[in-house]
Amino acid sequence: MTTTTLSVPEQGQLVQVRSRQWVVNNVKPSSLPSDPLKPEIAGPQNLLTLSSVEDDGLGEELQVVWEIEPGARVIEKVALPEPTSFDDPDKLDAFLDAVRWGAASTADLKNIQSPFRSGIEIEDYQLDPVVRAIQMPRVNLLIADDVGLGKTIEAGMVTLELIIRHRARKILIVVPSSLQIQWRDQMRDKFGLEFRIVDSELMRELRRRRGIHVNPWSHFPRLITSIDFLKRERPLRLFRETLPALGEPIYPRKYDLLICDEAHNSAPSGRGKYATDSLRTQALRELAPHFEHKLFLTATPHNGYRESFSALLELLDNQRFSRGTDPDRKQLEAIMVRRLKTDPTFAKKWDGTPRFPPRILESIEVPYTDEEREIHAALRQYTKLRSERAADNTERFATEFVLKTLKKRLFSSPAAFLTTLERHEVSLRSAKKKVVSKPSMSVLQREFDRMEEEYADDFEYDEATADALDSATRLFVEPTEQETALVKQMKQWADRARAQQDSKAKQLIQWLKENVKPGGKWSNERVIIFTEYRATQNWLQEVLATEGFSGGDRLLTMYGGMDSDQREAVKAAFQTSPDVSPVRILLATDAASEGLDFQNFCSRLIHYEIPWNPNRMEQRNGRVDRHGQKADKVLVYHFVGDGYRERANRQFSGHASDMEADLEFLMRVAQKIETIREDLGKVGPVIAQQVEEAMLGRRTTLHTEDAELEAQPIRKMLRFERDLQKQVQALMEQYRETRRELRLSPDNITKVVTVALGLAGQPALIPAKTEDGKTCFQLPPLRGSWAACAEGLEHPHTKEIRPITFNESVSKGRDDVVLVHLNHRLPQMCLRLLRAEVWAEKGRSKLQRVAARVIPNDIIDTPAIIAHARLVVIGGDSYRLHEEIIAAGGLVKEGKWGSRLNVGQIDAALAAATDQEPSSSVKVKLLELYANLVPSLASALEARMKDRVGGLEKRLAERADKEAKDITAILTELKKAIESELDSPYYQQLTL
Repeated sequence: MTTTTLSVPEQGQLVQVRSRQWVVNNVKPSSLPSDPLKPEIAGPQNLLTLSSVEDDGLGEELQVVWEIEPGARVIEKVALPEPTSFDDPDKLDAFLDAVRWGAASTADLKNIQSPFRSGIEIEDYQLDPVVRAIQMPRVNLLIADDVGLGKTIEAGMVTLELIIRHRARKILIVVPSSLQIQWRDQMRDKFGLEFRIVDSELMRELRRRRGIHVNPWSHFPRLITSIDFLKRERPLRLFRETLPALGEPIYPRKYDLLICDEAHNSAPSGRGKYATDSLRTQALRELAPHFEHKLFLTATPHNGYRESFSALLELLDNQRFSRGTDPDRKQLEAIMVRRLKTDPTFAKKWDGTPRFPPRILESIEVPYTDEEREIHAALRQYTKLRSERAADNTERFATEFVLKTLKKRLFSSPAAFLTTLERHEVSLRSAKKKVVSKPSMSVLQREFDRMEEEYADDFEYDEATADALDSATRLFVEPTEQETALVKQMKQWADRARAQQDSKAKQLIQWLKENVKPGGKWSNERVIIFTEYRATQNWLQEVLATEGFSGGDRLLTMYGGMDSDQREAVKAAFQTSPDVSPVRILLATDAASEGLDFQNFCSRLIHYEIPWNPNRMEQRNGRVDRHGQKADKVLVYHFVGDGYRERANRQFSGHASDMEADLEFLMRVAQKIETIREDLGKVGPVIAQQVEEAMLGRRTTLHTEDAELEAQPIRKMLRFERDLQKQVQALMEQYRETRRELRLSPDNITKVVTVALGLAGQPALIPAKTEDGKTCFQLPPLRGSWAACAEGLEHPHTKEIRPITFNESVSKGRDDVVLVHLNHRLPQMCLRLLRAEVWAEKGRSKLQRVAARVIPNDIIDTPAIIAHARLVVIGGDSYRLHEEIIAAGGLVKEGKWGSRLNVGQIDAALAAATDQEPSSSVKVKLLELYANLVPSLASALEARMKDRVGGLEKRLAERADKEAKDITAILTELKKAIESELDSPYYQQLTL
């Protein structure tokens, strides 16, 4: 019950307007005289600015003219309940838990709620970023964990925690194009957060529905976009329209949280002091200042160039770092989260067992035929002849590009080689090259760079390749008879080979028969076969189908540009247990697979061709070698020439032009990548360059020692002396303490849902058992808006409706039961219904909000009365700074208020309270005494509130003072670093 008045409220008072509760932020009297035609309104009217204090009104503001607002009233005092009976203790517990779980505090640096509001199988080390985040006034983190450690999960927990604490609402996630759907689905499925993808399709849809002037960046608070879409002129211009105009203050910032995945792709390109901002960098640099918090995610934070790394750090936090200045190690440690699978202090769990399965490289030897070697030699010869006849550096550059492209496809498959060779042949014969001006080096470089971009669509990748080939071939001089004969020879072979199995395909089939279909019977083993090219994928699909590997959905394909629903169906089938889903082989292209997780039931991966780009190879491996892999080892296979194992410990057996020599070189590259994964940012480009040189016949050995030596200072800078095992244990203790303090047990969550369904008049949960006998529930058919709670219960592959559980230990490692976390729609609706009882008016409430319970005599030997209250502190920006449940009470002696209980006594009494209720006669007597006890009980609550507010004001003041001192120290250190850099007589040798 609430006591109300119609007088004009003061700032800070609680009011009820339009059946909702608000706090008054500002009262502005009108300067106009009162209206003589309305004598009932004496004095000037008042414009009130209100801020919502209800759970679903985060940051919501409202302006009303108080005197003419119908139904508006001041809530002078929130009174205690006036019960006519007692609630069941379970109902009161559920109500209090619902209010408790909705509370969050900016001042609380200990409790973290996001792990309990997400459907993830959390690893202890993944708590580090979110624990750091709640202690930072502005969250600026560089999450640089190794590939496959769960950076998306870590970023999701930080995001959810900031939302819970009312520190973030408007969020933008910037990712590579191929990862947009992955991020959207992860945030929806794992954290219960809806994000919308901003792309050309959404812009067309919004214009059709809302008009041509709609701005896609302001239509929804949580958005995802690709960095390559954002950098375009029109999307960037529309984003600028949402920002403060030139000369206007940028504080408070327009947006709350920016997440940039694969952030190294947005760092300035180039080297030394002459590193230049790419279009991606420019776009990010324009956006970053308008976000309060920033998360940058990358497994390779340092690309080997000092200027590029310092520029990336400045984008993240320009108060700690400055471009061109070496980062201070203390500041870098404060914002950087970096754990490596190979770190000995991190690689094992507390019990000594490996945290991650080892990755093992295996070779598949191929006895290539003489004819295949001849074609390889023919391409070598063609390369040599063409290079020798190049007239200048531009033509030589174009020639090498075409020949490298042909060689890559020859190593892939006859089908891919034939497609590219035919395009090259057509370009050679084209009459256009005689009349069209020849492209310059800069034009060629742009074409080649476009081809090297990451593509989410294989068709677009093939088109970019074709365009680059056409541009390059226009520079070729007329072919000689010998060159024409070589092209004809290679094309005739490719024509024949495409219609049959080449030696590598035969060995693949043999491997599949031994490992996936031994003895002609399908095993439960699964394998992913990666290829760069759609043409190779189509050809392999035909080859494997001919050999009987495709029947009954045993073989599936995934490629860039396929229908999104079809793509999700393939992903679901491959991630479902092999006991349920028949698929055993997945043929995937690079364009389709980036960012996808296939580790549930697959630990084997075959590179049908070894990528020349080390980062691409590592991305492929990361699809199965990642967090959640259940196998005891991950096996990665590469094709090599016959006799490789015998030659493995010696130098190459033949000349650099030998086919086996090239394959052995690529295998050595794969092995080297395994050993220098930590230094891939610096050593990777060196390896890529040497691969190209080797494939053009210019080198026979892989030499990375110099680059590895140069990478040592970088490695040292990015490593911090931390006892990771001790740190992980502290994180888990913090996690467990939060669970205890907030009573976040599966039983209590079940109780909240059960009580709320009953109050809503919905059918109760149906108890059930999993196949291994663990307790779960079937969700009954719910009515009205509650029916939406069943969304997501369909199995993604079988489409069967799955049971639910509130216990993560039941759902761990399985997909036949759904973990219903606190951010799932069902608990959210239940929590909202129960929390609404805080404001329920007399006669409309579903609960009495009063219960009677028995407490052991050794705790309190006389009856006592204890009340709970919700304490909310609102900041000047209308957001909640703090919220908690407080309790106060006293003893009942001789039917009257006795002495007040202290905090320790109250905590002990509540902890010892049982679910047993006193007798009916005792409850009747308690109800008779209740009205006389209420004034003293309210006074006790008031005193407890004042005491608690005093403590909170002190804590908040201390934190504000600490943050001010920290920021001053940070800026002072940055100033010193910049001055030192300017005064330094030492200059690095610059590379042009």
